[in-house]
Amino acid sequence: MKVRITQLDGKLPNLALMKLAAWHKSRGDAVAFTKTIPRELFEPEYDVVYGSAIFKWSANCVQQMRQEWPQAIIGGTGTDSPRVVEEITGDFEGYDYEIYPWFKPSIGFTQRGCRLNCGFCVVPKKEGRVREVMTIAQIWRGAGHPKQIHLLDNDFFGQPNWKARCEEILADDFAVCLNQGINVRLIHKEGAEMLAQIRYSDDQFKRRRLYTAWDNRKDEQIFLRGIGILTDAGIKPQAIMVYMLCGYWPGETMDDVMYRFEKMKAMGLMPYPMVYDNSNKLLKKFQRWVIRRFHEFIPWPEYLKKPDEEPAALLAV
Repeated sequence: MKVRITQLDGKLPNLALMKLAAWHKSRGDAVAFTKTIPRELFEPEYDVVYGSAIFKWSANCVQQMRQEWPQAIIGGTGTDSPRVVEEITGDFEGYDYEIYPWFKPSIGFTQRGCRLNCGFCVVPKKEGRVREVMTIAQIWRGAGHPKQIHLLDNDFFGQPNWKARCEEILADDFAVCLNQGINVRLIHKEGAEMLAQIRYSDDQFKRRRLYTAWDNRKDEQIFLRGIGILTDAGIKPQAIMVYMLCGYWPGETMDDVMYRFEKMKAMGLMPYPMVYDNSNKLLKKFQRWVIRRFHEFIPWPEYLKKPDEEPAALLAV
């Protein structure tokens, strides 16, 4: 069989596509991996075509994929499809790193699912309640590969054996990126103290970085409590990047958004706005103001008056 596997979004390797590629290759199929949607000039006819989107804002890419490849099987958290890759691969375990030759760390999950049921998150609907899936040793590619683990866990400390996983990481001195974030609302003293001992890293494995979230101003007290537990354990505020969901909650105002931002900035944390609706131009402008660090030298009211998409002019201010 000839198989086309298409990654529609995301910078990181797509684990589902890696499993599909490995499964098809184990069956002797010819696999072509691409991030390009349109058929290229000399592309052959395929027996099966796959596409995967992680983010909801990739709806245009999903639609284009369906138009270009009407028979394609398209899934992922960025789509409305309830299908998961295991419906195709069964209990097959294996991941094809060859389709991402530039990626040197190891990547995977120690747990799937989540304890919570947030309305803006598809994880509970697609994955259900928390369950353990792999150990650190099973995720690591083995000797000859860096001791760097990119964990995609949605709720690392939600699994019953989180402590055993931490002990694994510490015993073999792995650097770990918890890119999906830890649940600061449910963090506990013991977990924070173990976390402080781990070489937690950003997604480039270049600096100390933890990821978490503050999605709603109403959660201020529980958020501050969790941050306090982390900092009491010795984790520096400057190492904590906080995803802040904007534009999801009914009745949320720009004052609410700005309150969270200013609060975190004053604490030395690193806020990172995530706009729920990309058509919201005001929040997208706020996002640029924060992510491009214009907030360090241009007050928000002044930036708000500037025309959109003029970074060179803004940097000259």
